[in-house]
Amino acid sequence: MITALTALDGRYAGLTTQIADVFSEYGLIKHRVFVEIEWLKFILIDLKLAPFDTLNTEQLDMIVANFDVEDARKVKKIENQTNHDVKAVEYFIKDKLDLSGLSDIKEWVHFACTSDDINNAAYALMLKKGKALATEVLRQLLVDIEQKALLYKSIPMMSRTHGQPATPTTVGKEFINFAWRILQEADIIDASQVQAKINGATGNYNAHYFVYPEINWIEASQRFLMNHLDLEPILFTTQVNPNHSIAFVLHALIRVAATIIDLDRDMWGYISLGYFKQRVKKGETGSSTMPHKVNPIDFENSEGNMGIAISMMEHLSVKLQKSRFQRDLSDSTVLRSLGSVFGYFTIGVKNALKGLSKVELNHEVIQKDLENNQELLAEPFQTAMRVFGEANPYERLKDLTRGQKIGKKDLETFVDGLEKVPLSFKKRMKQLTPETYTGLAQNLVDLYFTK
Repeated sequence: MITALTALDGRYAGLTTQIADVFSEYGLIKHRVFVEIEWLKFILIDLKLAPFDTLNTEQLDMIVANFDVEDARKVKKIENQTNHDVKAVEYFIKDKLDLSGLSDIKEWVHFACTSDDINNAAYALMLKKGKALATEVLRQLLVDIEQKALLYKSIPMMSRTHGQPATPTTVGKEFINFAWRILQEADIIDASQVQAKINGATGNYNAHYFVYPEINWIEASQRFLMNHLDLEPILFTTQVNPNHSIAFVLHALIRVAATIIDLDRDMWGYISLGYFKQRVKKGETGSSTMPHKVNPIDFENSEGNMGIAISMMEHLSVKLQKSRFQRDLSDSTVLRSLGSVFGYFTIGVKNALKGLSKVELNHEVIQKDLENNQELLAEPFQTAMRVFGEANPYERLKDLTRGQKIGKKDLETFVDGLEKVPLSFKKRMKQLTPETYTGLAQNLVDLYFTK
């Protein structure tokens, strides 16, 4: 939308549709309604707190199934009067029960609940969906990186440490490094348990126990959360969920976002070096004044949005674990930005994917760099000299190579002058090239795919 305040709902709205469905105000209200209805069914049917043996649960389920944007607007209209968002949901459901001929059960809505019993469970359900969407797009990126790792596993490339020529690697091995890092975090996020609580105003089941002391409310709340909401129960709380599970997921997302920024920057650098070319799309403009340019804008976009996501995730993961005494409301406004976190994160991943889809390897430039940096062989040569007892191997090769370019002939002459290295091994040294000095890089790529 051209008048949207943030890029999430404006420029990037097409990339965040699924996130908006879950985390929008409409999404939050719908999840609250679901939790309230499930709790109502649980206390009336499972716990049998009232004699409603003939209760038609289909009518209750239809309140959730038919909930739409217009219903959400009705809740917001009620909220204008109550100035309380969860109470507005309660009144909305009561109105629905009146219309369905179920007025006799309406005072059981929100029974013994505090607002955060409903809110924390709603956000927990939203978090489950959000992390599923995050890992779905992460695994799409992972597949792309893995495919490139296999495609380029045998292509030698000059690596760089401190930005300077270093021991050769293969293009595929460098991709697999990122694949492994992303895979670790995607698995952690997938396996993470999302917790919720439903234990009253200060976490002690006070009202529950006062009116029904014969019920094991601790066990009942666990059963409700596990069986009705498919959430992990948390028992030791104040009025609010301490939000450890949110922090756990966000910290994993922070790590994987940092990994993707690392990928973005490396790809940006490799494009700048000419190791990768970007496919040109007819009609596109790279620069407003320099017609020749094809800028790596997708990787830059990914880096920028991941940076925003990280800053927000760092704040939420720390802030949401704090609440003065048994309750303050500073978490409430912060939680409403949970969807923004997933929005910026998703934009970052999708733009990294877009950038990778446009690049193709420039074999000529990579090959030329290897040929022009024969000094890369100083490392294996000095290592061999140590094995065979040559004097001062590091220092001698430092004198030969540091700060200056050398050619193949210079290395061959140097090898001929070695006194203790056997002729057979000198032959191996002369046959070695930067292209063939890639160690076990290919094997490591293969090893990744055996795990």
